[in-house]
Parts: sequence; structure tokens; C-alpha cells
Amino acid sequence: MIARLVHEFYADVRGDPQLQLIFEAAIGDNWEPHLDRMVEFWSTVMLATHEFRGNVFGTHMELDGVVPEHFKRWLALFESTARRLFVPDLADEFLLVARRIAASLQYGFFGRVEVH
Repeated sequence: MIARLVHEFYADVRGDPQLQLIFEAAIGDNWEPHLDRMVEFWSTVMLATHEFRGNVFGTHMELDGVVPEHFKRWLALFESTARRLFVPDLADEFLLVARRIAASLQYGFFGRVEVH
């Protein structure tokens, strides 16, 4: 189910007019490796598989042009996908983690949380 979440969510991201340019600039044509990494990331976070190794914060801080609206849209798409795929309690767990990640990245980009 984590793989399905990742693939469906990023399909939405790739088609989203607000997010697609940021992601295309960072990922280009390397979507399959990115999706594999995101499955590893979410499996590590939610299932404690310890498959993911990487610097999430540092990698994202290298992105240019990120604005608060991107976080709002990212969270909305993630919530929509999680709620479509999971029972409410499990969707809430994923959303709690997603919001924490978004908050951490927003501190890095803007010095405060702009979008909750």
C-alpha cells in the first residue's frame, strides 16, 4: 500500500500545475529511482524498515523557487491520496508525519511554518 500511495500521489504531483515545475527541475526524467526512494522513505518512516538512507532536509534545501503555496498544494494532494487509499486512522498517521516533514522543511526555507 505504501508503494501505491507513493505512485498515485506523485502521479498527481506530476500533473499539478503548481508543483510539476519544481519536481521536474529536481527530478527530470529520473522518476523511477525517485519513486523507489520514496517507497523506501515512507516504509522506513511508517514501518521502521530502515531501508532509506539519505539527507532529506539537505536535499530539499538545494531546491530553488520553493514558496509556501507549494507546501499547501503538496499537503492537499498527499491528504487526498492518503484518505482515498487508507482507513481514516491510518490516513491520519500518514498525514501527521507528512505535516511534520512539511513543517521541518518550511523552517529551512522560510524560518517559520507558513502552511500547517
